[in-house]
Amino acid sequence: MIFHRISHRLYKWRFFFLSRLISQIARLFTGIEIHPGAVIGEGVFIDHGAGVVIGETCEIGDNVIIYQGVTLGGTGKDTGKRHPTIGNDVVIGAGSAVLGPIFIGHNCKIGAGTVVLRDVPPNSTVVGERGRDIHHEISLHLEIEMLKRKIEELEKRY
Repeated sequence: MIFHRISHRLYKWRFFFLSRLISQIARLFTGIEIHPGAVIGEGVFIDHGAGVVIGETCEIGDNVIIYQGVTLGGTGKDTGKRHPTIGNDVVIGAGSAVLGPIFIGHNCKIGAGTVVLRDVPPNSTVVGERGRDIHHEISLHLEIEMLKRKIEELEKRY
């Protein structure tokens, strides 16, 4: 992160070659490729960073945990803002890919190996090859089960 902070500052000062050189030296030592244009908040932790890729227009909030092999990249179809925006207090599991100019809400969890191509609302848990939001599905399932139990209780009474 120290390398990124330096290269990002140089990038903002329009020293593009020097900023890119520093980011590539950092990649050589760490295995983490962060484009100097990426905006990264405070308290971001990259655990076992080998293979992590963070694109140019990516914005990462505060207190985010990123595990190994994560790609925060573009789809190749967009211009301008091409990379995701990650909210605060997000956990992104190993081998996940968050692609395109999407928004991942605050307090989300993205499971290992998940591919996320659409916006994720805050306080969600997303897993699976196509990034299904299971947190809201589980809540709905529990609600249905509670209603079934109430119906059974009412049937017993009457």
